[in-house]
Amino acid sequence: MGTQDTHESNEQSGTGGTGRRALLGAAVLGAGGVLGLSGTAAAAAARHGGGGLKSLPVPTVIGHRGASGYRPEHTFGSYQLALDLGADIVEAGDLVPTRDGHLVCRHEPEIGGTTDVAAHPEFAGRRTTKVLDGVPTTGWFTEDFTLAELKRLRAVERIPANRPHNTLYDGRWGIPTFEEVLKWQDEQTRRRGRQVWIYPETKHPTYFRKQGLGLEERVAKLLHKYGKDRKNSPVVLQSFEPTSIQRLNKLVDNPLVVLLSTAGSRPWDFVETGDPRTVADLITRAGLRELAGYAQGIGPTLDLVIPKDADGKLTRPTTLVKDAHAVGLVLHPYTMRNENPFLPADFRKGSDADAYGDSFGAFRTYFATGIDGVFTDNPDTALLARADFVNG
Repeated sequence: MGTQDTHESNEQSGTGGTGRRALLGAAVLGAGGVLGLSGTAAAAAARHGGGGLKSLPVPTVIGHRGASGYRPEHTFGSYQLALDLGADIVEAGDLVPTRDGHLVCRHEPEIGGTTDVAAHPEFAGRRTTKVLDGVPTTGWFTEDFTLAELKRLRAVERIPANRPHNTLYDGRWGIPTFEEVLKWQDEQTRRRGRQVWIYPETKHPTYFRKQGLGLEERVAKLLHKYGKDRKNSPVVLQSFEPTSIQRLNKLVDNPLVVLLSTAGSRPWDFVETGDPRTVADLITRAGLRELAGYAQGIGPTLDLVIPKDADGKLTRPTTLVKDAHAVGLVLHPYTMRNENPFLPADFRKGSDADAYGDSFGAFRTYFATGIDGVFTDNPDTALLARADFVNG
């Protein structure tokens, strides 16, 4: 996984929320005047933050790679189910490139754990070891395949030990392209009579840029093609690399979110450029003001909102929610899952790896901190928890 977190580290549950805020915009995006923002932060909020985002409920339920608690992640089966369960936004697209320059949706460029590529003898010779954000990684990589070749593969469950029920769907769906997702978004919007939102991420952008496969320009080109590159467009863009968000800030007007891993980690673009700052530096008041100059939100790991003690139990909330709101930033932490291993120790029930713990209790705790939304593999659980929280 490396320094650049991939929505996997510290995937605990949460609850948060200061109370009865009805709209996302009340706390953040497009709220520059309300929050008394000035300078670059206010300019960024005005450019990217207004419009449709203010219509989303708070806390916003974001289907993490779809409804990946129930279907193999980053498949149209997972995306579709997230909408059917009522997710406000679908994280449709961890974007990685093919050899011929197309963008496809995979959790990582290494696809040995999320597809049946190992069962294809014609691709056996493609297995290799690469250094991905400083970590030697062995497997098959999207950038070594053409789109036509990747379309011969089928998706499988990434964590079968925790989700054996999801293996029922192994092989049912292929790998979506980002362009297919944009078309699917329009189709689902028409079919459902309401705007469908998506939340794609640029994955390992520095790694790919060094290979001549820059992600941001490809993302911007497709968003422009489909008229979804505006501040009110229903596409929120995110990345663990701040420079990727800065680059996108110059290419499109979409709302932008900087993802944040553990406090002691460094974004990989910082490592490559010799920037000594860590995530802990970025979540200081000064760091957050800088982020607000080009982004409208942050996606911190839940441990940055409520740390855990040595036994894995929740402690006291940090000031991150208050500090981020003070400069106009939305907080969409990650990732809530129902299974015991992914919950704080005080919300686990039993020891079975695939058994559910008290995720409702965990959601309540995180919502009480005032977070504006949460990434979750189980949108239905999150929506029930939100109803309980909002209705008091």
